[in-house]
Amino acid sequence: MNDINFPAAVLMPPLFDARQDDAPNYGNTGATIGHELIHGFDDEGRQFDARGNLRDWWAATDAKRFEERADCVREQYSGYAVVDDLHINGRLTAGEDIADLGGLLIAWDAWREQAREQAMPAQDGLTPAQRFFVGYAQWACANERAEDLRVRTLTDPHSPAEFRINGSVINVPAFGEAFACKHGDALYRKPEQMCTLW
Repeated sequence: MNDINFPAAVLMPPLFDARQDDAPNYGNTGATIGHELIHGFDDEGRQFDARGNLRDWWAATDAKRFEERADCVREQYSGYAVVDDLHINGRLTAGEDIADLGGLLIAWDAWREQAREQAMPAQDGLTPAQRFFVGYAQWACANERAEDLRVRTLTDPHSPAEFRINGSVINVPAFGEAFACKHGDALYRKPEQMCTLW
């Protein structure tokens, strides 16, 4: 099957909330939808054609450039220590990390396009752009025991929640602009250090 399925609960509060403005909903649910779309073009999904057949349909030069750029993501995540000196295996988590970043970028572009002609006032002390990124972060709220984090770091193709969020936003210039991140801030990265895939 070449489809995407979302449980109904994903489209209900506290994730998607029709009573909220579009910014947090695009950040949250929009990024989730974008994440799933990107899986068709990540390190694994690109190996299947439109009919779901195992067939690498990319040109060799495109695949080589993608792998070079994906190495940036792999190295970034491999640098994150989860518990004590246990680091994420960036090769194991690459597909999900790439989809997180790509989904966030798709949602950002979609929200900016949708909101282009709208007046967007600040709410609750946050600008619309800040609310977008807060919405993105809220889907990954977690409180995990160190023992569980150790097991999942060794076996789960998903990075732990903290790194799924922080590892993505650090590669999005709009995040740094929205929160006025500067050199020395934990989530600041120079543009030339950001991982870009597409």
